[in-house]
Amino acid sequence: MTYAAFPALRLRRIRKAAWSRALVAETLLTPADLIWPLFVTEGQGIEEPVATLPGVSRWSVDLVVERAREAKALGIPCLALFPNTPRNLRTDDGREALNPDNLMCRAIRAIKDAVPDIGILTDVALDPYTSHGHDGIVDERGYVINDVTSELLVRQAIVQAEAGSDIVAPSDMMDGRVGAIRTALEAGGHLNVQIMAYAAKYASAYYGPFRDAVGSRGLLKGDKRSYQMDPANAEEALREVALDLAEGADSVMVKPGLPYLDIVWRVKDRFEVPVFAYQVSGEYALIEAGVAAGAGERDALVLETLLAFKRAGCSGVLTYHAAYAARLMGA
Repeated sequence: MTYAAFPALRLRRIRKAAWSRALVAETLLTPADLIWPLFVTEGQGIEEPVATLPGVSRWSVDLVVERAREAKALGIPCLALFPNTPRNLRTDDGREALNPDNLMCRAIRAIKDAVPDIGILTDVALDPYTSHGHDGIVDERGYVINDVTSELLVRQAIVQAEAGSDIVAPSDMMDGRVGAIRTALEAGGHLNVQIMAYAAKYASAYYGPFRDAVGSRGLLKGDKRSYQMDPANAEEALREVALDLAEGADSVMVKPGLPYLDIVWRVKDRFEVPVFAYQVSGEYALIEAGVAAGAGERDALVLETLLAFKRAGCSGVLTYHAAYAARLMGA
């Protein structure tokens, strides 16, 4: 392709005015691109701020319903729910995950009763329910047992689907669990429940505040490197995505987000499927810390970062800034 040369070509011409910049903008960010993660806790009328996530709280079910109404009004199409399971219900086998009346399921039903046309995404993993903080069942050496864990994840996904979840999102990184969940959903008549696979979930240093929010800080014995991905690897991420899609995933997720935009781009370019990124708790906390230190202005940082996700190929972004960003876009 041949272009004119300067001064016949001045690229700044189209950047001179706001109306012109709007006409040629290549990437569009709207509230419909956002998924709002919410933390649910026991009680009534409870809001518990998370110290390491300024501006983020744990909400009792009744107040989570209010957040759902807020999301609907702002044009946010989907909520992602994460439970802060009471310590006395956390066991080595994570059995509370299979309770059809657990905190997650009660929140799903309450939201669907109040705001039936908002989407609900639910986390399929055992770490909010285990006393050891791992995503599955561990052996005597602390190694997470793949196939036994997958069987429990299937049952957990069915419990969530029966409660009204629209998207089950296995975040555990067990091999083969997407296919097993898809088979069970089909057999159980949940034909339209989507699977958003955490296909490329890395063993990251950015997850700390999330563990505070779900009450698992200090519980984890060892680390999760035997099942979450090595941050050094990209080709492996493509293999993980390929396997999850072959097993029946409707969409895939890359987690964390901003440090892994190269993975988002490669996944979108290779597979041409809906790709989501999770702007995780550490990413959010760093923005808030930078704002508090005077290193940047929140509005601009939030919108520029979210736009970067869309530019890299994301269909949508899970972000704790969802409501804040939606308000900015609607201003």
